[in-house]
Amino acid sequence: MYLETLQELGLSLNESKIYESLLGHGILSVPDISERTQVHKRNIYDAIPRLLNKGLIYQIAESKEARYAAVAPDKLSDLVWEKESKLEKILPGLNKQYKKTATSEAVYIYKGKEGFKNYLRDILKVGEDVYFVGAKGGWFDRDLQTFIQKFLNAAKKKKIKYYHIFDHEIKSKAPELLPVLGKPYKFLPPAYSTTGAIDIFGDRIVTFSGLTLKSITEDVTLTVIVNRELADCYRTWFRFMWDSL
Repeated sequence: MYLETLQELGLSLNESKIYESLLGHGILSVPDISERTQVHKRNIYDAIPRLLNKGLIYQIAESKEARYAAVAPDKLSDLVWEKESKLEKILPGLNKQYKKTATSEAVYIYKGKEGFKNYLRDILKVGEDVYFVGAKGGWFDRDLQTFIQKFLNAAKKKKIKYYHIFDHEIKSKAPELLPVLGKPYKFLPPAYSTTGAIDIFGDRIVTFSGLTLKSITEDVTLTVIVNRELADCYRTWFRFMWDSL
């Protein structure tokens, strides 16, 4: 039931199956685990030391046959915290290396939900106001809500402002988005709705294709242009559109 999430937290498929089996059935021997998980005993013997090292299971003492039990799931939170702490320690060095090779001009492509998350991270990294044309509420994709909430909180701390020119459909089909994002915003006339969008922030222009209302699919493509002069031009054109609506 929870195998996918456990793997996202860093467990292998076999580790996830073993841990979930122990959570659901209590103390088990390797043959018992194999029977319940359909994982070969050899693979279980390989996975158990890793689970012991991660502190997710423990061995029952004073037992003729090796038997194991699961540690309370709260331990998973400790694993995530430990990884975050390790990352925070090396981030300054990684960013220093990145800045050495980063250029002031570039063109690259992001794809799908993970690419969309990268685009949001770029907004936070740049830390400047964002201008949207043809916005469709992709931030409110159901699968992205945990990430989006963290993003919105971080953007608020950085005092990043949003200027939205939405597609007309937002008015009737997704009006609940408007109070969350806040003013100022305007709407394109009905005849100008598309499957694309343009966002401008700092030295970035991001064009989107394959968009639908309140959704980011794996087919969505984000083309990112890094060029301060061109971004300034787009902001000028944005102001013309804003003043004309």
